[in-house]
Formats: sequence, C-alpha cells, structure tokens
Amino acid sequence: MATWNKILFPDAASPIMEQMMFFHDHTMVILTLITILVAYMLTNTLFNKSFNRYLLEGQEIETFWTIVPAFMLIFIAFPSLQILYLMDETSSPNLTIKTIGHQWYWSYEYSDFKKISFDSYMTPLDEETPMSTFRLLDVDNRTIIPTNINIRMLITAADVIHSWAMPSLGIKADAMPGRINQVPMISNRSGLFFGQCSEICGANHSFMPIIIESIPVKHFINWINNSD
Repeated sequence: MATWNKILFPDAASPIMEQMMFFHDHTMVILTLITILVAYMLTNTLFNKSFNRYLLEGQEIETFWTIVPAFMLIFIAFPSLQILYLMDETSSPNLTIKTIGHQWYWSYEYSDFKKISFDSYMTPLDEETPMSTFRLLDVDNRTIIPTNINIRMLITAADVIHSWAMPSLGIKADAMPGRINQVPMISNRSGLFFGQCSEICGANHSFMPIIIESIPVKHFINWINNSD
C-alpha cells in the first residue's frame, strides 16, 4: 500500500508488477547515463572557449551518434513489448470475475461456481467508525481472490467511463459502457491490496475505492461455499 511519504512503487504482489518494476529500473539506468553524458557535454561546451576544428564535421562521429541511440531504443523496446504481451495474455484462466463500474461504486460477479454478486461501496465515516478503518479506502464488501491462481478480470461500466486500477497487481483497465475489457490477474501472496477509480467519472470520482483481499485457495473455497 502506498502511503503519504512513499516515493517508490508499492510492494509488488504479482509477477507482472515485478516485471514492470524491473523494467522501470532498467529504463531509469539508461536515462540517467544519457542525462549525465549530455549534461557533461553541454557544461563542457559552455565553459570551454577553445574547440577542436576536426570535430566541426565528421562522418564517423555522425554515424556513431546515430547508431548508439538506436541500440539504446532497442534495449528499451524489447522488454517493454514483452511486458505488454504478458499484461494482455489471459490464456487458461482458473477463475473469472466481472466488475461493473457505476456512479459511484463497483459491483462484482462470480459466475464460475454459482451466481455470487455484490456491490462494493466506500465505507462511510462517522463517529462509530473504528480507528482501524482506512480513510477513503475501505469498502463494505471486499473482492476476494485466491492466491497463486490465474484469474481473468472482466471490466465494464453501466453509465460512464471508469477505470479499474490496482497498482500492487500491475492492473489498470478502462471500464467502458457497452464494452468488456479483460485483464489477467494473479496474486502471489496473501494480503489486502488497495486501488481506486483512475478515470474522472463525475462528482464522486474520488470515492470509488477498490480492495482486493487475497487468501489461500482452501479459504477461498470455504468462502464460496458459505456465500449466499
């Protein structure tokens, strides 16, 4: 979970998010080296009154500074394309969950085993609200998923465009009326993961939190059996 003083990514809870964090670090190293090199050359040019007349024109150096950036772009593009493919691959899911965005709450449907559906509203704050409640992030009905299980998330909307975002799992997909988007989801550890609607969808856009509760498979089966 991201807190007010956290400047890095939240702890990854899925393999896709781990790969996205590795790719971010990989790209930042390349960008840092380029920035340092360009800053050094600009500083050298500004404060150096002499110049090398042999560098005013040269086919070799022009070829060099064309080929090197091209290879740098290749080193960035290949990992990026691999992650994009993994984020869109939903082959052989073991569980399907459908979420529908409304103004301004989410509803969920589990239809693989039996018809289980519920609405998820933000928990209102009043004098009886316990101090352990996460302000503006807690919901009355959490989305329960099993750990280490391939899940297909179907995302749509009933009124306007919303966006279902879960940073810890590396998921952000638009919920559009009349269209169903699907994203793969897997949690490799138990815990609570927080997200929010990431599309400006109206007056109460800021009050559409998402909570994923990842539990072991045997507890998930018991939850399914005990649900009405």
